[in-house]
Amino acid sequence: MATTDIFFYKFLVTKQVFFKSRHTYALVNLKPLVPGHVLVVPLRTSILRFADLTPEESIDYMNTLQLVHRFIKHIYHADALNIAIQDGPELGQSVPHLHTHIIPRCKTDGYGDSIYTKLEVEDLESQYEEFFARKKAYQEKYEDLVDKELAKSDSDRVPRNEETMEKEANWLAQELEKFRAAGDGL
Repeated sequence: MATTDIFFYKFLVTKQVFFKSRHTYALVNLKPLVPGHVLVVPLRTSILRFADLTPEESIDYMNTLQLVHRFIKHIYHADALNIAIQDGPELGQSVPHLHTHIIPRCKTDGYGDSIYTKLEVEDLESQYEEFFARKKAYQEKYEDLVDKELAKSDSDRVPRNEETMEKEANWLAQELEKFRAAGDGL
């Protein structure tokens, strides 16, 4: 994909990159929470926080986020996506280089935000009966994934090898080209 070395902080990630623009790139994740969990990162490694982007970099970063958002939703048949920036170590930022997580989600994956405690119990029972039935069906269908992978803490998830990530990055790069050619991208 890339002709020059690309770094995520001090880590060489060139082979994990599936999209590159003028100031930004997208790569597969070393320890994905779910299949399709990718990162969008500025090329300039001195960008630690969102506010460090120049105006030109900001535009490119947001355009890349939108493109990758649409693409990941399409290619992984997601109902929705989590888009997360941990902007500072106090918020869990583990790598001192700005990055945005894009995580595909399904209606029934059972790992969304907890339901607001302000709702009345009887309202929950009537309004969310179908939701919980779908959640249960999904968990039963994907019991191995739910129990073994999604429930693991970050320290328990095993990093993928470079070959696996490069293969996924190459596949995503090819699919992204098709996606853009079909007019679904930016």
